[in-house]
Amino acid sequence: MDTENPSAPPCAESRNAGKNHPHAGGLTHDNARHTTRFTVIGNHLAQHPELSGLAIGLAVHIQSLPTGARVDIKTLTTRFPEGAARIAAALRELEAHGYLRRARERIPGGRIVTRTVSCNQPGRRREDQQPGRRREDQQPGRRREDQPDCSAPARPVAAPERREKRAPKPLPAVPHPAQPAPALLQAATALLAGLRSYDPRLLLSACDTAHLAPGVAAWLERDVSPSAVRHALTSDLPPEGPRRPAALLAHRLVAHLPPPPPFGVPAPPPPAVRSRLQTCDGCDRAFRAPDPGLCRDCRSDLRTAA
Repeated sequence: MDTENPSAPPCAESRNAGKNHPHAGGLTHDNARHTTRFTVIGNHLAQHPELSGLAIGLAVHIQSLPTGARVDIKTLTTRFPEGAARIAAALRELEAHGYLRRARERIPGGRIVTRTVSCNQPGRRREDQQPGRRREDQQPGRRREDQPDCSAPARPVAAPERREKRAPKPLPAVPHPAQPAPALLQAATALLAGLRSYDPRLLLSACDTAHLAPGVAAWLERDVSPSAVRHALTSDLPPEGPRRPAALLAHRLVAHLPPPPPFGVPAPPPPAVRSRLQTCDGCDRAFRAPDPGLCRDCRSDLRTAA
C-alpha cells in the first residue's frame, strides 16, 4: 500500500512549454514527477462511480499507511473532521466494493481483535513479492504464512449482539404504619432525604424516597427515635457501596423492623426515692428524712409527754 516506486511512470508528463495549453472551461494539470513518499492509486478508485468522496478519501489514506497502522473508527475520527457515523458508513462502502476487508480474530492471549486488509485492486491477488526481493516467509526456519487474497469474498463481520435493556427490578415491599398520619410520613421523608449527608452513596431519587417513606414511618410509629432509625439504615454498609441503595434500605426496613411497643400493659412503678440522712435534733441520731428535725423515737416521746 505504501511502497515507494521511483521507477513507476508519472500519471502525466511534466509540464513543458508549448504542450500544456489551457482549454476553455476545462481542467489543466500542473504535474511534477514524484521520486519519494508517494503511493500509486488506481483510477478505478479515484474515479469510482459509486463510492462517496469520503470513502475514496479514506481508501487513499488507508492505502498510504504502513503495515500495522491503526485504522479503526476512533483513530480515523481523531485524524479527520468527520464524525464517527460518517466514517463508519464510508468504511462500509469500501467493504461493499472490495477495497477493505475486516474480520475478527482471537489472538493467542484470548483477546479478540479486528484484522483489516486494504486491497488496492479488488478482484486481483496481491503480488507475493517484488522482483529481486526475497520473501521473509521463504527464509529457512520460518513458517510460511498465507497472503491475503483480495479476490476472495470478504468474510462477514459478526455484528455485535444487542443486549436488550432490562427493566430494573422492583423494590422490595416495605411495612406501613397502622395510622399513616401526614406528619409521620413527612418526618420519614425528611429522614430519608437527610441520609445523603451521612453517606453520599445513599442519595435517593424522589420515587425511591416515596416508596421507602411508609417503612420509615412504621418504625417511627413504634416509638423508635429518628437517630435509631438512621443508625439502622446507615451502619455496616458494604465497603464498595450498595449497588442499589434503595433496595438495601427497603430490605433493612423489613428485616430489622422492631416489635410494636407493649400498649395496654401498665407501666412499672417508678423506683422509690430514698431520702437524705439527717441528724436528729433531740438525740443526735442519724435518720432518713426529706427535711431536718426529730427522729421517729423523739417524735413519739414528745407526743407521749404532751
